Amino acid sequence: MFRAAAVTAGIVAVVAALSAVHLTQGTADTGVLDVLAALVGRGDAQTLAVLEGSRVPRLLTALLLGFALGVAGAGMQSVARNPLASPDTLAVNAGAHLAVVVVAAFGLGLPVLLTGATAFAGGLAAAVVVLGLSAGGSTSPRLVLVGSAVALALQSLTMLLLLLFEQETTGLFAWGSGSLSVGDLRTTGQMAPVVLVAVVALFCMGRSLDVLALGDDNATVLGLKVRRTRVGAVLLTVALTAAAVNVAGPVGFVGLSAPVITRLLAPRVPGLGRHRLLLPVSGLVGVLIVLGADVLLRAVMGPAAAVRVPTGVMTTVLGAVVLVWLARRSRSSGTPRQAPAGRVGQAGSRGRLVAVGAVLAALVVAAPVAGLMLGDRVVLLGDLANWVSGRTGTALTFVLDQRLPRVLAALTAGAALAVAGCGIQAVSRNPLAEPGLLGITAGAGLGAITLITVVPAAGAWAIAGAAGGGAVVAFALVYGLAWRSGLDPDRLVVIGIATWSGGTALITLLIVTSDPWNTAKALTWMSGSTYGRTLEQVVPTALALALLTPLLWARHRELDLHSLDEDTPRVLGMRVERSRLAVLTGAGVLAATAVSAIGVVAFVGLVAPHLARSLVGGRHQRVIPVAAVLGAVLVSLADTIGRTVVAPAQVPAGLVIALLGTPYFVVVLWRTREARG
Repeated sequence: MFRAAAVTAGIVAVVAALSAVHLTQGTADTGVLDVLAALVGRGDAQTLAVLEGSRVPRLLTALLLGFALGVAGAGMQSVARNPLASPDTLAVNAGAHLAVVVVAAFGLGLPVLLTGATAFAGGLAAAVVVLGLSAGGSTSPRLVLVGSAVALALQSLTMLLLLLFEQETTGLFAWGSGSLSVGDLRTTGQMAPVVLVAVVALFCMGRSLDVLALGDDNATVLGLKVRRTRVGAVLLTVALTAAAVNVAGPVGFVGLSAPVITRLLAPRVPGLGRHRLLLPVSGLVGVLIVLGADVLLRAVMGPAAAVRVPTGVMTTVLGAVVLVWLARRSRSSGTPRQAPAGRVGQAGSRGRLVAVGAVLAALVVAAPVAGLMLGDRVVLLGDLANWVSGRTGTALTFVLDQRLPRVLAALTAGAALAVAGCGIQAVSRNPLAEPGLLGITAGAGLGAITLITVVPAAGAWAIAGAAGGGAVVAFALVYGLAWRSGLDPDRLVVIGIATWSGGTALITLLIVTSDPWNTAKALTWMSGSTYGRTLEQVVPTALALALLTPLLWARHRELDLHSLDEDTPRVLGMRVERSRLAVLTGAGVLAATAVSAIGVVAFVGLVAPHLARSLVGGRHQRVIPVAAVLGAVLVSLADTIGRTVVAPAQVPAGLVIALLGTPYFVVVLWRTREARG
């Protein structure tokens, strides 16, 4: 116990030192000596006003936030018996954030406690879905993948509300990354009792959680009511997370990093593995992370610039590093994985294939025609025919000339993302993998947004090049980190998710530091939109699609073999790593050019290959062209719907796809869960 007490005292001392530094940082001209004088009761009125109005509320909020998330993360990892469980990977942060934004968007002036209850309901619903679809969290990579995909869907809904209710949700974009910029202690003070009660209740459950860690069967033999313990722990950890979100927004990855760091100390500190010590120490480490991130942020960027940057950006980058480290040190399960969907060869009769081809041909014609006809102004089919022949008036010609690049951008980007998804799912043998969850689209988005920020007048080819460069860097990073005596597909996906999270955080950092008031522009790009597209911007995607799709299709037999297992391709003489690298490179380029054309769009690379396999079986000779058509149609229809339903306002195509793709995604998750069960 001496070591445990010493470690705890050391952490408390570091927290105290950071707190002292934290109080001296700010935009006001109040230095160290002024703060010290105020602390001993000799400060002047200006110093007291600065401390009471800004610095003390920010410090106390950081203390409450870090402790709540650290304890919540430790509890979640114990319930799931999974070191990757956290408020982020269980989508609790995303669910609670969505609930808070819903309250703000619809102008519901709820008291703080009722807003917290709403956040609790949203976070609990998300946690139940993720734990249910990941079989209770028993498989580490699956938990992260399921949680991240559910979080992606919830974040898409949140972005939709931020765009549609821009005035009502002003300021919530930066807050959505976790911000300690609070003007008073009202919310923090009302959430403090909730955190205290939840922490005490979890502490009292410490012995039960120790027994639960032995496994359900052993715990039952020892007399523990496993289901009651697990439900109680989940409710308490979600309550802690909801309180933290209500106070400062969804601060990323504190709940993942703090327990991991604490458990690393456990082998050297007797007793630290027991929950009655693990929980409070994890909370203190969480405080250390939040305070350290905030102090470092303001020290590096300066107090004035750091005001605009959410602290959650720093903690998310740190958490991404921890997630990569956990993925690299984990061992492959060694169990064979199923093909992404269906079984190779289930293609149906020739008549079915002909029928599918006819329907797809009709859709690929109807979708762009609908895209040209519908929008804030409905165009008749006869007018469209006249426009094609050059016989329309100036006004109608202008409308259709503006719509044509948007329709082409949607078609080409959708097809590119779908083909990329086919390749990624095949080589990873993961039915839930797609370019977004491998970090490729985040890297492409970061590259493109960086160029647009630095050179606002950049041309289409320059943006495509920047997006391609970002995608290549992200892909190289993911592939290099995932390599460990071979490439394990699960490790590849988890590291991709970490890269995606880190890239998204850096995009947020870039936006809030360069153009903090232009939230709509930022959200439109990050949500995937064809707004303002030109024919020049479509060319890079079209060229990539025309060049790389035939090359990937020519490797259809290799993709079939990749989908089977790891050993069969090697037995048949295929150079697995070379083939996998070639496929992933092609998929990355396709995804990058799609991002340069319409921004970051999720789910297309997931949904289109699944639909294609359900229609024509698992052979990639048929899957790739069918998926390309389905992806093109899906994005084109989503863009048309987004331009029409709330005209003259517009909903980005990526958000429409998220709304349509989420139910399908849940079905896919449930089917893969049953297949593994």
